[in-house]
Amino acid sequence: MKISVITVVYNSVDTIEDALRSVANQDYQDIEHIVIDGASSDGSVDIIRQHSASIEHFVSETDQGIYDAMNKGLALASGDVVGFLNSDDVYATDDVLSKVAKAHANENIDAVYADLVYVDDIEDKHIKRRWLSRDYKPGLCFKGWMPAHPTLYIKRKVFNEIGGFDINLGNQADLEFCARAFEIHQISSHYFPEIWVRMRTGGASQSNIVSMIKSNWRSYKALWRLGMRKDPISFFLIKFGSKLPQFFAKL
Repeated sequence: MKISVITVVYNSVDTIEDALRSVANQDYQDIEHIVIDGASSDGSVDIIRQHSASIEHFVSETDQGIYDAMNKGLALASGDVVGFLNSDDVYATDDVLSKVAKAHANENIDAVYADLVYVDDIEDKHIKRRWLSRDYKPGLCFKGWMPAHPTLYIKRKVFNEIGGFDINLGNQADLEFCARAFEIHQISSHYFPEIWVRMRTGGASQSNIVSMIKSNWRSYKALWRLGMRKDPISFFLIKFGSKLPQFFAKL
């Protein structure tokens, strides 16, 4: 079983090497690593080229943001299963993709996912926050829930059937995709209650209060189009409330 891992990069000279090494150090052998760079100007491209032996496809060109780059990666992917490990992230252990492959050997499973932790630095022992996933139940995505996206590995046939990410939704494109996959197309999934990814804080998902309100309004409109029927106030309260346990979970 081939697993395609897509890494999206833009001016990540301080972190990209950790991500590349993390993929190369996985004990699973059949990996197609795809790196999509947004025309970085800070030396990231030089580091990526130094690791070309472990990279199957490398593209460096301007794009329309992270989800446009992710869609470019999807277009190149030839693996049976596809996932994303971005330039600020590393795998928590070297056997993550072996677990992904073992789970996906079940033909009735469309997606697998786990938990992740936020840290200031990859080597930092202090965990700032934990993204707790859970077993999916119908309606969860319409409450603003989604699995920890950097841990999500989906059979490529699912992407072929339902499409990729809506680049017009900004940083809510992953929520809309998950709602489309889980709620509308009702893909089957398996949750591993363990940490698969260490993510640095301060990435693309971090924002100030104004941009956070705007992005959540975009997510509300996108989910409404998919069939969610909640008023905006209740949706926002439920969505924000669903994230609170991440800050108070036992670390």
